[in-house]
Amino acid sequence: MQQVEHIGIAVRNLAHSVPLFEKLLDTQCYKTEEVASEGVKTAFFRQGDTKIELLEGNDPGGVIGRFVEKKGEGIHHIALRVSDIEAEMKRLSALGFTLLQDRPRPGADNMLVCFLHPKDTGGVLIELCMDIARHGADGTLEGI
Repeated sequence: MQQVEHIGIAVRNLAHSVPLFEKLLDTQCYKTEEVASEGVKTAFFRQGDTKIELLEGNDPGGVIGRFVEKKGEGIHHIALRVSDIEAEMKRLSALGFTLLQDRPRPGADNMLVCFLHPKDTGGVLIELCMDIARHGADGTLEGI
């Protein structure tokens, strides 16, 4: 792991939450994005080296919609930046962690992502992130 990449916060409505976090963090949202594969709309904030990602579900029955309905708005996941996501997935799987994906997939903010099941991580959903630019066109790490 290189660093905490971002903290993901599930919200009901980005239109309400973005201005709130702009005031709270005293910074502007630098990016909004829809991630169709995850069924979410996102908004990103940066403070120093750490980012905050707000997530609004596109579907009440989707992952974020169900999370907000069950638990309310709040911290959804912690994302860890890694230099080689495939190697980290293999390492963590060998240590007994349950991966929620077999292969990394495109996520928000130009990242490849993979989630670890919270049953193996003390109840915290962990997301592994790696800059998508590190991957070649064929899906393998460049230079490897």
